[in-house]
Parts: sequence; C-alpha cells; structure tokens
Amino acid sequence: MNLSMTLRSVRWLAMVLALPLIAACGDDEDPTPTDPTDPVNPASQYAIVTQTTVDGASTSYIAVTSTLDRTEPLSLANAIEVKGRALVFGPPKKDYFFVSSGSTVVRYNLTTEGAPQKGETVSFQGQGVTDITEYQHQFRFVSETKAYFFDGSTSQVIIWNPTAMTVTGVLPFSDAKIDNTVMSFSSQPLEVANQVIIPLGWRPSTGTTLTKQAGVLVVNPANDSLKFVKKTFKENEGCGYVRDGVVGADGKIYLSTEAYGAASYRVHRDDPTMLKPCLLRFDPQTGAFDDNFFVDLTTLTNGVAAGSVLQGPGGKTYLRVFDDAAYGSPVTKDSVPRVLASAVAWKWWNIKLDTLTATPVDTLPAAMGSTFLFPANDRLLFTNFTSNSQTELRELTDESGKVATVTPGRTFSFLQVR
Repeated sequence: MNLSMTLRSVRWLAMVLALPLIAACGDDEDPTPTDPTDPVNPASQYAIVTQTTVDGASTSYIAVTSTLDRTEPLSLANAIEVKGRALVFGPPKKDYFFVSSGSTVVRYNLTTEGAPQKGETVSFQGQGVTDITEYQHQFRFVSETKAYFFDGSTSQVIIWNPTAMTVTGVLPFSDAKIDNTVMSFSSQPLEVANQVIIPLGWRPSTGTTLTKQAGVLVVNPANDSLKFVKKTFKENEGCGYVRDGVVGADGKIYLSTEAYGAASYRVHRDDPTMLKPCLLRFDPQTGAFDDNFFVDLTTLTNGVAAGSVLQGPGGKTYLRVFDDAAYGSPVTKDSVPRVLASAVAWKWWNIKLDTLTATPVDTLPAAMGSTFLFPANDRLLFTNFTSNSQTELRELTDESGKVATVTPGRTFSFLQVR
C-alpha cells in the first residue's frame, strides 16, 4: 500500500513556560493568512501552532503563513485560537489540515487565497479519549479515507476517516502497558516496509530513573493488523526510554534512548545500577529485534550522556550529546532530568551507523535535547525553546543553525499545507 505520512522521523516537552496572553481570533472564525505573499515560494503555506500559558491556563494559536524567513516574530493577529493544548497535523501539501482540541479533531480546508476555513469535526470521546496530548506525529495518514491515531492513555490505535470525519475502528495494545509506569510515544514514527512503526518509551510513575524496557508497535495498513514487539535484553545488557528511531542504509531501524533518558542517566550516572543510554536495532522485514546488537552510546562520546538519534537531510544521522559547560549549572543527584532535557545544552554530533562512530558538528549551536524536525519544501528545520519563552525554528539543512522564524510561546507542531 502506498502510505502518505505527515513527517518521517521527529517529541513533546512537558514543561511550558508562562507568557503574556496574546490576543487572537476565536476558532469559530475563518482567519486570513498572516503573510499574503512569498517571493520565493508564492504557493507555499504553513500552519504553525504555538502555545502560551497564563496563570496555569494554556491557550494555543494556529497561524497560517506563507513566509518562513522573517526578521520579526510570527504575528498571531489572525491566528485560530484554541483553549488548552492544540496540535496541527495532516498529510503534507494537501490544502487542508487538522487541529486537535480536547478529544475532538477539526478539519480546516484552505481557500484559493490560502485562508483556512473550518470544516467538519470528529470526536474520539466515544473511544475513551479525554484529551489529545503529546505529538502531532501520533496521527498517521494512510490515504484520503484512512488515518491512525496512536493513543497512549487508552492503549489503542483509533482508525478514522479524515474525509468523512468518522471513527471506523480501534486496535488495542494493552499488552504494551506496564504497571506503575508512564508510557510515551516517539515523536518520530517511521514508515518502513509498508508498515507504520512507532517506538515506545516507559518511565516510572514516580522518581527520575528509567524503566528497563524497549519495544515498538507495528501496524500493517493493508489489513489493519497490530503487534507489540518487546526487546529481550541479555543478562549484562539493559537500557530504557528507547523512544527515537531512524532508518539506516541497510533498511534496519536503529533505536536510541531519547534525550530525557540520557538526561536521567546524567543525573544518576554515579549510581552503578543506573541504565546507560543505548542503541538497538530492529528489522522491519522480520519484525524482530537483533539480539546480537547492543551499543552503549556513552562509548561513542567519551563517556558523555547522549541520546535522541535524528534523521537529517542528505542521509545524515544525528546524535544529541549533553554538554555540561553549555548547561552552565552543576548537575547533581537532585537535578531534574526534564529540566536538563529541555535546556539549550545538547550538542549535535554526526553518527555513522555502519561504523558506529560519532563526531561533533561544530557549525550547529547547542539546542534543547527534545528537538522536533519540520520539513518545509527542500528545507529541514529544528526547534529550540529560548529562555524568554519563544521558539526558534532553525536551519538544519546546511548545518548552519541559522534562525529562520521565531514564534511567541512554545511551538510543538508545524505542517506545510500547500
């Protein structure tokens, strides 16, 4: 089956900083694009969501723009306003997109002029969903009439029709649940061998250590079959929060501990029982982990905490490496891993999967560890949250790290819609 996916490989951060509330239009209106023309790509349109928090209450703004490179922060004057956390998602360059709000998904269609018009809605409340959280990439689009929503809170994949805006089925995966843990999806689901493969991460419900577990969900859109594949560790092996993945030149999937897991290791590295960040290998053809492949990522970085493998442009693969000097404060056993993962303290390294070697990329600045990757025409942008509660969209394509766009608030989702 020919799958149409939103993005190929790209994570949610749980910490959102307070911002002044920015006035915007309500979501019952049809806003016009922020920027009417683009001299380079006049037909391109992008939907960007940014989230603000005031007195503990979050508000999201969906801005449609034709310009990515700007000298001023993105204007939200004509944005769609949604209470709480919202995500934008959909198949790229299709002249429509979807926005989540609570347990509901709303479809927006672009007019010829590029303005979004509100369309039909579908609710997942009947499937037990109370709130759609985490990432835009939990929505995977198979065709014009079939899409998946991977929901960790109910341990099921909801099948829905993005044209008719109806729910058509569910695929449970309760066997992936572990008592007293929090299960989290990758922000980088993969499309390989005509399958949707999404890595999972687990962490204890309390505390800041890791759960010794790794696994993936594999869905075959041809027959809507689902299986949970769990990694079996050897006695002298073990790692946790293996939540990022890339496809190697050999067609195998390489899975790594995500930045939060690497940060947890950095905080507790003096504890001999602490799980180190690792790299595993999964074969999408056989549907099995390689029992003879296990790499301690710290052996590639001179003992430094590392994680979050990312698929870059031109066949490159990146590894994020924590830098104590960039962090600027002493890391102790009382440090909070989530703060470390969110800090602008993670260097970019190139990792070669065939030789298992890694080298720093000196031209890219340190950025937050939990980076999202957003394709835009022939460019690939990465996110960086700044200390003044803004989000930078920076250039990864040429490894310059140049800032293209700054958005007010925290931007977790982005989609090229035309």
